[in-house]
Amino acid sequence: MSGWLKHLPWLYLLVVNVFEFFVMYFDKKRAKRKRWRVPEFDLLFIGIIGGGIGGLLAQQLFRHKTRKLRFYFFFIFGTLVAIAIIYFSYKR
Repeated sequence: MSGWLKHLPWLYLLVVNVFEFFVMYFDKKRAKRKRWRVPEFDLLFIGIIGGGIGGLLAQQLFRHKTRKLRFYFFFIFGTLVAIAIIYFSYKR
């Protein structure tokens, strides 16, 4: 890969994980105030497309969605997706 393109997978993962982290934070704040919440599908989808690390970190820091086992599953799967993205981007 040329120049900045080899950093594109890292940039994607950074953006998606930071986004997942802050969406989880936002959802937790809204839950405390009993306001409109972020749909679970959205949280899970962001997690599965590579935002698993941000989701797991937010889950522990904010104690949010810790009782729902499917969130652990999706976030761990998303972490594996992130590892696969990095692995295959450098395998070329």
